[in-house]
Amino acid sequence: MDIRRLELLLELSRLGSMRAVADTHRLPTSTVSQQIAALAREAGARLIEPDGRRVRLTPAGRRLAEHAVTILAAVDAARLDLDPDAEPVGTVRVGGFATGIRTSLLPVLADLAAAHPGVEVVISEYEPLEAFALLVDDELDLALTYDYDLAPASPARVLETVPLWSTPWGLGVPAGAPAGPANLADWADQRWIVNSRNTADEDALRTLASLAGFTPQIWHAIDSLDLVEDLIATGRGVGLLPANRSTHPGVTFLPIVDPGVVLRAYAVTRRGRAVWPPLRAVLERMRRPLQAGQAPRPYERP
Repeated sequence: MDIRRLELLLELSRLGSMRAVADTHRLPTSTVSQQIAALAREAGARLIEPDGRRVRLTPAGRRLAEHAVTILAAVDAARLDLDPDAEPVGTVRVGGFATGIRTSLLPVLADLAAAHPGVEVVISEYEPLEAFALLVDDELDLALTYDYDLAPASPARVLETVPLWSTPWGLGVPAGAPAGPANLADWADQRWIVNSRNTADEDALRTLASLAGFTPQIWHAIDSLDLVEDLIATGRGVGLLPANRSTHPGVTFLPIVDPGVVLRAYAVTRRGRAVWPPLRAVLERMRRPLQAGQAPRPYERP
């Protein structure tokens, strides 16, 4: 199949109209239509169908567009990686959650700059679902994401994940509660605090609560762990907190066991893209502590 035609099909899947694709590539709309028709003949399948005054991809067209992401990434990687000894040069766009950036990325940047001064890193903060979407749209090169063992993520098939580290979470309650493992049923009538930008911890909480025989009252949606602790300390609710974090004086941390809940962090890339030399240089440095058996301790404070 012609690579250029695959690029046009992928653009059509994203933009939704022949005219938009034509405008993006500065081509006549008729040329785009002819190229998609030629690709259909090469594939031996109908790729588009009428949708009012526009067109849409058929199921076969959508599947081929998904394959096109992997194929085009592999072609790019091959072009960029013909000389494995070439000095990495380029800008790596990284997006992810704050603790992932702080724990896995920031510690390697000085060594990366010293070893490969031609590699630049641009950092943006996103929650996992936002980062997944940006990776699929090729607006990020690397995402640092997380899920919970009780609420696993489901990234798109065009993405691949590499585990980085994991850490247990427990229950934060107002100070004065008896120490020891949490009995979640004892907190069933409390107002619960969840993440405002990602549903993973709410999903994990609902799973834990269901196993304990109750449905939690979700009351507050907060993006900052400091603010979560402030709410807990003032008696406004209870919520999940990381085990390694030094908590507010007004907060008591209770471990959750049987089942426990574990946050898992990942490095996520588009399939086939991790061999791009600048990105590979970043990934290799983030993996080194794990390969040396020195797992980082996220959320830990001095």
